[in-house]
Amino acid sequence: PDESIFWVLPAILAGRRLIKQSAPSAIVVFMMPYSAGLVGLVLARISGLPLILNLDDSPTCTDMHPDFPSRLHYRLARALEDLYARRADAIVYVSQTNLELVAARQPAAVRERFHLVRYGADETELRASSPSGDRFEIVYVGAMSGWWTLIGEQAQPSTFKRLYDAWMRLGRHALTHLDTRTASPAVIGRALLQALAEHPEWRGRIGITVYDNSYPREVIARALAAAGIEQVVAVHDAVAHERVAAILADADLLFLTLPRRLDGSRGGRISAKTYEYLMTERPILAALPAGENWDYLDGKPGVWLTEPDDDGALHRAIVELATAKLSGEPRSFARERVHEEISYAARAKQFEAAINAGIEARRRRRHPG
Repeated sequence: PDESIFWVLPAILAGRRLIKQSAPSAIVVFMMPYSAGLVGLVLARISGLPLILNLDDSPTCTDMHPDFPSRLHYRLARALEDLYARRADAIVYVSQTNLELVAARQPAAVRERFHLVRYGADETELRASSPSGDRFEIVYVGAMSGWWTLIGEQAQPSTFKRLYDAWMRLGRHALTHLDTRTASPAVIGRALLQALAEHPEWRGRIGITVYDNSYPREVIARALAAAGIEQVVAVHDAVAHERVAAILADADLLFLTLPRRLDGSRGGRISAKTYEYLMTERPILAALPAGENWDYLDGKPGVWLTEPDDDGALHRAIVELATAKLSGEPRSFARERVHEEISYAARAKQFEAAINAGIEARRRRRHPG
């Protein structure tokens, strides 16, 4: 199913040795890569041990995998996921939406093996909010993928390039289409420019900083210039993980965005940074399509939800929060109950329960009644 397939046989041999040495109670497999699940299937078969599979992002999640090289590739991915569900004693997903979509394809007995265990965040990294100064700083931490789309909007592709792109799309099986432009600072940059047009006294005092960028600097510069937002957007390269908590705590507003789904369907993806953001007291501006991430954040304290391309709603949120900060009354939100829910300790208990459920399910099948 992926480039790690050649790792399967050595992993099976190593797994057999470890099972003989340590006599475990169960086999727990974390994916990706999806090939790791094949290792788990074989080891469970030859050892008789309960098998717990943590699929993380579903192989058929249309946010992570909006298209496949062919219809056959999609059918194989779906068949592999169904195989994992039916052979595992417990199977874990991080998204309720994806879990329900896959569970709906399974017999009733298999649906009982599905468990939801979301990502979490480290309580020990929780820091008191400390935004200061006379600048309103919006922060996004993580990779963005829409840079080439911004460049392509301004460039006129040659006939050869258009033919090449058509050739590369030939035969691909599309499940949905994503607007990768919204996986960039383009829309929020436009909203910031609108806020500056209304409040020229804010010039130089509001903007967004993107941390943890992995794209070449020249690509970023071209993309920002193409979108006309270089005045209000700064982009930094990768940052050490231990710095992230301080960056988040010092922000005036945390930004989160996922690509717009052009067909309007519900998405199953939930960004891992959702939980890191919620572990702070800072306001969160989430530009999301309908689906898992929207549903999870809806109703959480201090969260402004908008569609990914709704620059009007983004503008209104920015003006509201920037006005508060620049008038000396920055907003913050107590999220103690949320912190308990998303802590690693709470998630570990949920995962332990899934493992124990898998062990018990195998025991019942061996000794019915």
